[in-house]
Amino acid sequence: MDFLDIRLDMIWNYKELFIRGLWVTLGLTAVGYISGVILGLFIGMGKLSSKKWIYLPCKYYVDFFRGTPLLVQILLIHLALIPSIFGHSLGYFVSGALALTLNCAAYNAEIIRAGIQSIEKGQMEAARSLGMPRSVAMKHIILPQAFRRMVPPLGNELIALLKDSSLVTVIAANDLLYAGKVVAGAYARFWEPYITVAILYLLLTFVITKIIAYVEKRFSNSYIPKQRRRVFSFGRSAVEVNK
Repeated sequence: MDFLDIRLDMIWNYKELFIRGLWVTLGLTAVGYISGVILGLFIGMGKLSSKKWIYLPCKYYVDFFRGTPLLVQILLIHLALIPSIFGHSLGYFVSGALALTLNCAAYNAEIIRAGIQSIEKGQMEAARSLGMPRSVAMKHIILPQAFRRMVPPLGNELIALLKDSSLVTVIAANDLLYAGKVVAGAYARFWEPYITVAILYLLLTFVITKIIAYVEKRFSNSYIPKQRRRVFSFGRSAVEVNK
């Protein structure tokens, strides 16, 4: 195919399929990431536990999901785990979201564990010396400080999960990559559909990167919020007050 012989009409004819795929991709990413952060928080805390019956399951969980390919995990959950529990498949979205959640939680657990351990031990000791229970000190003293350091790696995990969500196309999920495959099969042309998919993923990644940069700046130690200014007039003079 001539590089200059681009057919945009084939993309336009399937625009609804691409729009549907875009929403499916965003839905899978959102569910997988939010659930993965929540589950990862508990697993990360579990890896810090001194009790082996808590620590070992969390450790084995992280080792398994970080040590095996996400594609294999998706197939295991969709073709083996869910049918064995419910007797039938629950659809691509449930299988895909569950696989992304479990995989994301393993990586987030390590991020959270490392973030908590990066806080000086004296912070916890000082809180305990003031009579704070360990759980209260962790919630109000340690986690807020650790979260500032977790923002960049957690943001990178979100971007990685967005791109990894394309793997759910192997279980016939109607995501962006599936839309590209349909168009490529319908026209026997591959440049237009796949470059369209690549551009859409690039745009999504760009937007998320900007959001992460804002959040990282917002929670940085050097962040100074903009002050609202109120002006009070006294005759010909005015007084400007920061608020």
